[in-house]
Amino acid sequence: MTDLFGGQEPRQSTREKMAEGAVLLRGFALDSEADLLVAIGAIVAVSPFRKMVTPGGFLMSVAMTNCGRAGWVTDRTGYRYDTTDPETGKPWPPISESFMALAVSAAAEAGYPAFYPDACLINRYDPGARLSLHQDKNERDFCNPIVSVSLGLPATFQFGGSQRGDPVAKYGLHHGDVAVWGGPSRLFYHGVLTLKDGEHPSVGRMRLNLTFRGAL
Repeated sequence: MTDLFGGQEPRQSTREKMAEGAVLLRGFALDSEADLLVAIGAIVAVSPFRKMVTPGGFLMSVAMTNCGRAGWVTDRTGYRYDTTDPETGKPWPPISESFMALAVSAAAEAGYPAFYPDACLINRYDPGARLSLHQDKNERDFCNPIVSVSLGLPATFQFGGSQRGDPVAKYGLHHGDVAVWGGPSRLFYHGVLTLKDGEHPSVGRMRLNLTFRGAL
């Protein structure tokens, strides 16, 4: 990770196993914080956050945008990846060097050294937003892991099993934490409980989540 603190030693992360093939890297993104926030600002300037509609006609509480070769979108016709931002009619912004470096290094740290994402979904959680239990299964194949970076307000992450009714473990996610899951846990159900109100010194009154995937 890049040293952003004038020659100081990078802050050390800790590792927490969630399941076979799934780990939580505590504080792994802290030393990349400034670069990540600058990159998010540049992406949002081109493809703004928006709340999408599910196939069932419900407005999602989480606001989203994307970067990379393809972006995850949802509307009344279904969930899918699209190479074009439906709001601007233009390609999604590219994945920045800081995004790519973090995603690749986190995946390697978690045991997935060959991961090079082509899509990054950026979620903005305002207080009261949540994400119900779901599987990430719109990708072309499931050989690649998911790399999920938390920035801003703390949240409660739910991580279950391969069936919706499997027991669900809860993990507190904090600014700079990175969750990685793949292999036997690649299709495990996961979600985020309702975000509590608060103020983060770097991010403000929100949580930002970067989810890197191999989509195409």
